[in-house]
Amino acid sequence: MEEHLQVPTLQTQPASKIHLIGGEKGGVGKSLVARLLAQHFIDHKLPFVGFDTDRSHGSLLRFYAGYASPVLVDRYEALDHIIEAAVEQPGRRVLVDLAAQTHDPLVRWMDESGVLDMADLQGITLQYWHVMDAGRDSVDLLERLLDRFGQRLHYVMVLNELRGDDFSLLEKSGQLDRAKGLGAKTLHLRRLQDTVMQKIDGKNASFWAAANVTGSEGPGLGLMERQRLKLWLHHTNGQLNKAEP
Repeated sequence: MEEHLQVPTLQTQPASKIHLIGGEKGGVGKSLVARLLAQHFIDHKLPFVGFDTDRSHGSLLRFYAGYASPVLVDRYEALDHIIEAAVEQPGRRVLVDLAAQTHDPLVRWMDESGVLDMADLQGITLQYWHVMDAGRDSVDLLERLLDRFGQRLHYVMVLNELRGDDFSLLEKSGQLDRAKGLGAKTLHLRRLQDTVMQKIDGKNASFWAAANVTGSEGPGLGLMERQRLKLWLHHTNGQLNKAEP
């Protein structure tokens, strides 16, 4: 009997995901979220590639250099690599750390290149991680994002407690409910002690190395500092498992 081979289709091939880590406003923790996602993919043995749009001090290039490449948002042929990386290997995660003030050139590229239509055709999921603090600017930027893309993107609202945990402005604005109505997930990112983060960054250490490597090869965390980091990572990983299953 002749064996019939199954032809791969969008239903049988694993779907790729493009994770855009944005928020437009500087200093809200976009690069931190990108680093956490990179570590999450490594820990779960999920194939991924990273792109860093920060020309000056890209965090993915600094902390996860073996997985990341630079990309210039003002060059379409460079941004094209984001889509090509997702198409080339079905099931791969593509992680894009968007520096501040990159939203407009990214949107122009998406519009003029038909990126959303291409993603639909190729079965690629586009997930936008809107990283925000408790300020009004982050709420206004969220409204602008939802006005622009509506249901055409998948959203994760990252509420970063970097400068406080009172997100009443967001809740009263109605934008969080609006995002949830579009299927958005919410991730609460607790604040990590400043000295712990400074030691990790000072050694250019991955989060795995910071939590597990001691002595001169590690970032020099004390016993209790390492314990606080592990608890923080445990909570964060639980949040990421819900947002990026």
